[in-house]
Amino acid sequence: MKTPPTIIVLGAGRGSRYTGPRHKLAEPLGLGQGHADGDSVLGRTVRNALASGLPVLVVTTARFADEVADLVAKRDIVVLGENGGAAPGGMGDSIAAGVAARPGAGGWLVMPADMPLVRPSTMAAVAAGLGPHPVAYAQYQGRRGHPVAFGGELFSELVRLSGEEGARRILARFPGQAVEVDDPGVLLDMDTEADLASLRAHLANTNASSTRP
Repeated sequence: MKTPPTIIVLGAGRGSRYTGPRHKLAEPLGLGQGHADGDSVLGRTVRNALASGLPVLVVTTARFADEVADLVAKRDIVVLGENGGAAPGGMGDSIAAGVAARPGAGGWLVMPADMPLVRPSTMAAVAAGLGPHPVAYAQYQGRRGHPVAFGGELFSELVRLSGEEGARRILARFPGQAVEVDDPGVLLDMDTEADLASLRAHLANTNASSTRP
């Protein structure tokens, strides 16, 4: 059986643009009674990744290691920064660390931790898009979003990434397969307090729609 791609949840960023009272990944998504509404941004993203049925690896910092350890096994957590880990660096460093930790995976889906509304079915669909092309990515109404999946043949390229640019140069060099999904969450990340308000509003609308007769 073919080895499935691994989802790499990138939760080691500094979140410097966010000016709220806590780190953006620690913000609760809502105040409702449902379990999902009580999730933090990071927690919801990890839960969605796990619900996809794909293997999941979380790259994060020491401050979030305990929260993540409640959701995934310790062997599925890469801690950057304090306590002897490599410096957090940028997105490129986080991708490289995650890929290096799972060299035998059948590819890697890069999933930013600040995108908690991406559906599990979307992650599975993007993973299935790997094949003829070394890169696949989610697309909503013609707009490119996340996650982005990379085939195993790009291992050596991915583990050399560093800095804030992420995988942009790889995406420019290798052809990608757009996977059209009915999921606006692929475009909704969180950098500001206004973004958090938007995420909460989308979540509230989704919950309201699911409870209508």
